[in-house]
Order: sequence, then structure tokens, then C-alpha cells
Amino acid sequence: PLKPAYMSVTYGANSGERDRTHDVVKRIQQQTGVTAAPHLTCVDASAEELKQIARDYWDSGIRRIVALRGDLPKGVEKTDMYASDLVALLKDVHDFDISVAAYPEKHPEAPNAQFDLLNLKRKAEAGASEAITQFFFDTGVFLRFRDRAAAAGIDLDIVPGILPVTNYQTLVKFAGFTNVHVPGWLHKLYEGLDADDQTTRNLLGANIAMEQVKVLAKEGVKHFHFYTLNRSELSYAICHMLGVKPQNAG
Repeated sequence: PLKPAYMSVTYGANSGERDRTHDVVKRIQQQTGVTAAPHLTCVDASAEELKQIARDYWDSGIRRIVALRGDLPKGVEKTDMYASDLVALLKDVHDFDISVAAYPEKHPEAPNAQFDLLNLKRKAEAGASEAITQFFFDTGVFLRFRDRAAAAGIDLDIVPGILPVTNYQTLVKFAGFTNVHVPGWLHKLYEGLDADDQTTRNLLGANIAMEQVKVLAKEGVKHFHFYTLNRSELSYAICHMLGVKPQNAG
């Protein structure tokens, strides 16, 4: 009912999961009228397989794709194809609208922030039109990253990834291997909360995300990407509190 610009759908590595992603994406577009954007990773497929997947999506009416390298298999240190190569391949198949990933706090595998920024520039030059960032909790980190990207001549709409926190302990573990800093103030907010008190946790998570959006909006950010993690009701509540309501609502 909120009519988002699109809904992204994550992508599994094996063929069964790929087929399931394809089915979900088609159902979203057919049953809701909302643009669906499947994730597509290149680390686990050949160029020909990727081209066929892209053609199948196009024939199904899918025009937006989130292009990602994907996690390297255990024991593998490099791959023949990266996200920038995937973007170029997709553009060669059809004129997709392509979103890519960006990392305000640096990709865990990148040797430094400048190296990471050059990777983002390559993705833009290959044909991407939008970058969705990894989640973050320090808005200054995002704003500095946005400024650095602009100074580097990266012509992309950089969309902040917002993660409403529903489980703090899970967040800490996830942040540990995604190179995301969890600030002390966030720890203090969740400290001492009963593990079974999900209602209070949800209220905290919604409030934190809402404040992030408010601060970023004041800095000129117009679009936001919510990581719902299959908990859309929390993101829906956040949008409602921010004044984004169903179009037929009074």
C-alpha cells in the first residue's frame, strides 16, 4: 500500500533458489504492481548462465536488477568476474536499471577506502544507476562517503541502507563480519533489555531508524532502502510515523 519505488528480492546460489527468486519476483510485479528487483550474483555462475537469467528476467517484464559479486566460496580468494563485470554484462543483454552495493565503512575485503571507492566508480562507469549502501548507524559516515563519491566523479544516486534493529545480539555478530561500526550509544540503549521483550526492542529499532531518516532527509537525501529481513511490519510502522502513508489514506 505504500507504493515503494521497488522491492528487492535476495538470491540463492543454487539453481532451485534461483528459480524460487524468479517466481517471487514475477508474483510481486503481477500481484502488487510494485517493481521487483531481483538480486543477481556472479560468483557462482558462468557468463552464459548469467546472460540467460537476464534474458529470462527481461522476458518476464523485469527491468531492474541488483547486481552483486556475491560471497566467495570457502577457500576461494578471487573470482574471474566482479560486480562491475556483471553490470557490463547485463547492460550488454538489455538496458536494465541496475543497482549496486556501496560500503560507507569499506568493504571487508578492500585494503583501504580509496580502493573501495574506485570499485564503486567502475560499477558506475559500467552502467549502474544507483548504489545501495551497507547499513550503518553513524549518519556522518554516510554523508562523508557521499561527499567523497561526488568528489571522485561517481555519477550514482547513493541510497542509504536502513536496518531497523530487532535483535541486538544478532546485529553485533552481523556487523562484525560486514565491517559496520556499532556505536556505544546503541549498545547502551539495548543494554539490560529482557531477551523476551520484543515489543520494546521493536520500539527502539523503529525510533533509531526513524531518527536516521530524519537526519539524512535534512541533508538532502531523498530515497531510502529499508532492509526489512522479512519483517515488513516494522518498516511499515516507521514509514507511517514519518508521514508516508497508503495513497488512499486520509
